[in-house]
Amino acid sequence: MEFRLALAGNPNCGKTTLFNAVTGSAQYVGNWPGVTVEKKEGRFSKGGMDITLVDLPGIYSLSPYTPEEIVSRKYLTEECPDLIINIVDATNLERNLYLTTQLAELGRPMIIALNMIDRLKKRGKEIDIKRLEDELGIPVCPISAAKEAGIEDLLHRSIHILHDVAHSENEKIEKGFFKNRAEELHDELHRIHDGLNETEDVYFPIVKSFYEWEINSAIEGIEGVICDNPKAKNNLRFSAVKLFEDDFITKDTLKLDKNSQNLVEEILKSVPENENIDRQMMIADSRYKFICRIVNDVESQKKGFEETISDKIDKLLTHRVLAIPMFFLIIFAIFGITFGSFGSMLTDLVDKLINQDFAGFLREALLSVNTKPWAVSLLCDGMLAGVGAVVSFLPQIALLFFFLSILEDSGYMSRAAFIMDGPLRKVGLTGRSFMPMLMGFGCTVPAVLGTRILENERDKKLTVFLIPFMSCSAKMPVYALFISAFFEENKPLIIFTIYVLGILLGILSGFILKKTVLKGEESTFVMELPEYSLPTLKNLFIHVWERLKDFLLKAGTVLLAASVVIWFLQSFDTSLHMTDNPQTSILAAIGILIAPVFAPLGFGNWQSSVALLSGIVAKETVVSTFGILFSAADEATRVLAVQGLFSSPLAAFSFIVFVLLYTPCIAAVAAIHKELGGAKWTVLSILWQIAIAWLVSFLVFNIGGLIL
Repeated sequence: MEFRLALAGNPNCGKTTLFNAVTGSAQYVGNWPGVTVEKKEGRFSKGGMDITLVDLPGIYSLSPYTPEEIVSRKYLTEECPDLIINIVDATNLERNLYLTTQLAELGRPMIIALNMIDRLKKRGKEIDIKRLEDELGIPVCPISAAKEAGIEDLLHRSIHILHDVAHSENEKIEKGFFKNRAEELHDELHRIHDGLNETEDVYFPIVKSFYEWEINSAIEGIEGVICDNPKAKNNLRFSAVKLFEDDFITKDTLKLDKNSQNLVEEILKSVPENENIDRQMMIADSRYKFICRIVNDVESQKKGFEETISDKIDKLLTHRVLAIPMFFLIIFAIFGITFGSFGSMLTDLVDKLINQDFAGFLREALLSVNTKPWAVSLLCDGMLAGVGAVVSFLPQIALLFFFLSILEDSGYMSRAAFIMDGPLRKVGLTGRSFMPMLMGFGCTVPAVLGTRILENERDKKLTVFLIPFMSCSAKMPVYALFISAFFEENKPLIIFTIYVLGILLGILSGFILKKTVLKGEESTFVMELPEYSLPTLKNLFIHVWERLKDFLLKAGTVLLAASVVIWFLQSFDTSLHMTDNPQTSILAAIGILIAPVFAPLGFGNWQSSVALLSGIVAKETVVSTFGILFSAADEATRVLAVQGLFSSPLAAFSFIVFVLLYTPCIAAVAAIHKELGGAKWTVLSILWQIAIAWLVSFLVFNIGGLIL
């Protein structure tokens, strides 16, 4: 028998860490149907059961305000998982329990994984687990997901609940807390008209205990009205509470007839009105009063408690003056390791293995069996030279992803969003936009799709316009090639300058757009700062591998196809005769036609022009094109070819700047079109990028020439 478990919890509660610890590599990532919010599922077997674990998006409540909340709510109410594992941050018990109270009202079997219990102890605090279980009426299992402590006990107790579910879905589970409320009401309630009579407490103890008598009576009355509605049967209490709150999604889902609507309205009139708060706030206020009482009862503080390490670190990393310099210092250090001697050594090793040893072996093997010259050229000078030119930079890409994953898992990324909230407000955005923009350093496509987390349409458009300024990982091979050719002694400084230039130009671009085509009011921004933690090697490996898989998939598909096309255009002339002279090729004819556009930027040769043109397919193909054009299988040959192609380091830097800023790849353009919802904004985005790229490269080359 197969069961589905749902992981639900607040952002930064350790949900993904627990998911990775349980599922390991047996997981797959996609998007929820109809919305670009990441969907993670993993499968494992335990206690003779096949289990699918679903990692729901991190949310603070089940109110339909963000895409994440809508996705999680829809899954929990419509898919009805066999068990909900509610991850609760023990160090933020009061805030986390708000979602717990909502999850309990769904009427599904549930267990609480009280995470970060080790950090709580370091703060000198304790939680009475037994009392917390009794107060909530829900099993509570203390764990430390990061240290993989308590996870076996959590799974064991979860399996025990699932066994009970398998034997009798309508029986009580774990002390009888879970019952089919709809069936009981159908038998006991037919008190539809007034809906206010007292009934036996047959639901979770939590449900009746945190609402005032008037509110609770009204909710029970609404339950009586909707108990026969098939759409409410699986989550009756939740539906009743949402109708009390005047929730539009619930109204649309239940589609109550006129008589039922009138009955609900009559019941709601019985609740004393408060001029200062609406019914939704009444529910929230009741929940928080209940939660505060519980926290006071179960949480205790030891004497002699000292400031936490996280607090001490934050005094430096979130300092009013030092925060931004420290952020750039951290990024510079990452680039120093990635593009310095260590990263270069790894790249040289991979380059030798692929583009020298294997390429030489392949060529000799093909010639030894009398393979046709054109086939040897296609395989060695086209496919291998094109793909190998990019794959050789895999170690540096892996290093960059590794360090970014450390920043993410350690808790620093939340600080970075908080730190960048101030600068982003200068361009009319908030720190919430920093997350999609940060994703842009990995890949523009998911970064653009990630703007769906932004509720404000203006913020979304502006963020989409700025993301291409964040240099994606696909451009790294281009930077690495040109830096090796012209700036070998200052690799980290040059790469740092490139990334910072993109950020600064993005901010400037945003400021201009904010004052012109994208005017509007600013949004509010609230960000939780989780405690710092040491990332686990297992999680780092999973994060890095997920990102490298995309890169390798692109290398084996898009880059391979592009390399074949470029080889064909470079190997045949306009009469479709094979030629040994690249100057007479189809590719040269195309390049000569567009080269004058780039002449004022310092690189008016046809080879650079066609390389940039191929970069529209995928930015890595810029390097692949140079490798094919000069039959340069190894990096040393490519470096010499590029050095002969550009007149000066300044011209080379101008080329790098253009690559940084011009139109992103076709896949990114498709994502932009999808998110901006039309050709008008997409074309404007493309033209904006090209104009900025040409203008800045022109200024770099010409003003730089005057100075130097």
